[in-house]
Amino acid sequence: QVQLLESGGGSVQAGGSLRLSCAASGYTYTTYCHTWFRQALGKERERVADIDSDGTTYYADSVKGRFSISKDNAKNTLYLQMNSLKPEDTAMYYCAASSISYCRLAQHYGMDYWGKGTLVTISS
Repeated sequence: QVQLLESGGGSVQAGGSLRLSCAASGYTYTTYCHTWFRQALGKERERVADIDSDGTTYYADSVKGRFSISKDNAKNTLYLQMNSLKPEDTAMYYCAASSISYCRLAQHYGMDYWGKGTLVTISS
């Protein structure tokens, strides 16, 4: 049974940091593309950061230079280090996985598995 379980969300003040984790199980973790998405209340879902199976990373312009995506293949865990947080980063954050190893290709086909999300709230 596939499971993606996010953790690490919370409430912090602007300028602070959070580290999100996503523990995965039930599939061949090392060959998948993994992505962090977020969705703010009343807004469309946004792709935040991707990491290919080979570790290549991509970021949305809105988080470039502030967020860092990484993974630990030995632990089947995906991370999102978020620094210099802004109120506009407030959202539910989801991790997702695609069996297509390269995320730039995977985004055309949709993600195979999704977590249930973790809430991040940034106060000014």
